[in-house]
Amino acid sequence: MFTFFIIIIYRVGGAIPVPYLDSAALASWFEASSASGNFFSYLNVLSGGNFSQATLLALSVGPYINAQIIIQLLTYALPPLERLAKEGPEGRKKLNKITKYTALAISLFQAWAYYLTLGRSANALMYTDGWEKIYAEIVIIACFTAGSSLTIWLGDQINEKGIGNGISMLLFAGIIARGPSAVWSLIELMRTGEARYMVLVPIIIVIFVLMIAFIIFMNNAERRIPIQYAKRVVGRKQYGGQNTFIPVKIAMSGVLPIIFAMAFMSLPSTLELFITPTPGSFYDGLLDWFSYTHPFYACLYFVLIIAFNYFYVSMQYNPVEIANNLRQNNGGIPGIRPGKPTSDYIKRILSKITLVGAVFLGIIAIFPIIFGAATGVNIAMGGTSILIVVSVALETVRTMESQMMMRHHKGFLE
Repeated sequence: MFTFFIIIIYRVGGAIPVPYLDSAALASWFEASSASGNFFSYLNVLSGGNFSQATLLALSVGPYINAQIIIQLLTYALPPLERLAKEGPEGRKKLNKITKYTALAISLFQAWAYYLTLGRSANALMYTDGWEKIYAEIVIIACFTAGSSLTIWLGDQINEKGIGNGISMLLFAGIIARGPSAVWSLIELMRTGEARYMVLVPIIIVIFVLMIAFIIFMNNAERRIPIQYAKRVVGRKQYGGQNTFIPVKIAMSGVLPIIFAMAFMSLPSTLELFITPTPGSFYDGLLDWFSYTHPFYACLYFVLIIAFNYFYVSMQYNPVEIANNLRQNNGGIPGIRPGKPTSDYIKRILSKITLVGAVFLGIIAIFPIIFGAATGVNIAMGGTSILIVVSVALETVRTMESQMMMRHHKGFLE
């Protein structure tokens, strides 16, 4: 009930308009520019549609997710942050505080950039020149930044007193809130009376159901590396000797490689909002290649997802460290010698599993692009949104099951 209450507050905040903004001009501009797959389309997915309406929570969880990615990368590059990550709960608290300050800086920059975009491209700012212009700029940037900070605070409240990961739950709520409008747009297509839409809409529904089943299957899939611990006799007692396994999930990196690749691919089309290309110039041709409907966009997007997936897994899993931990605990993989042969064996398994997981993420990400090019029906960001929703839903179910199990054990012990 507490988690549900926080989600209601989040949705109410997403309906509060920011002063000095023309919502009608903003809606028409965003509808015209979002089809190109630029950075704002990506931010609109993360905010659950609040970004396109420029409400109080327009930035939503975007700055915090970017801050988490940056700090996670720096943890492997900067020794002080690496030491904090290994200090246990206290170190994680300090890292979380650093992440929040980084998110505040990112939200300030994004709010300022969004303000400039609204003035130059959307013509959605309503004020006169002079002091009122300065005051309006401060108010708009402060509202966007405060909304981002409020989102982080609401996520922390869910972490402490609710169920599931707070930021993930808010992201889940925002995407689910866009569901009715997506369904309504499909119904409107069928109401046009065209024969192709009468066939395409049921096909889209069936594809989405199959995609959900595919994501659930891949989310639960794992490769189990068998581990056998040596027997030790201490006094009259015997320790070890049991067999276990190391579970390696196929989709271990989640949606992060898609977010990395999406942010990279959206940069050229985002620059178009600030720099108008000359027709026939090199920059105009480059933008055409990076447009959402161009085949080159889908191919490069797919390759980048695979590359970022390998990069993320290489940071998360260290085969040498796993092999050393097994040796220190008198454990080993049957048929594989300890030390370097064990680390090489784990490295080979990780390489194969990472490729399967990367191809899975790539298929989910580029399928809406291919389907849209073949049928003319725009379901952009559909695969990514479903992946986020299904992943968060599965994780929440696991959390609720563990909560129920703890409750039963506690009642049994009492």
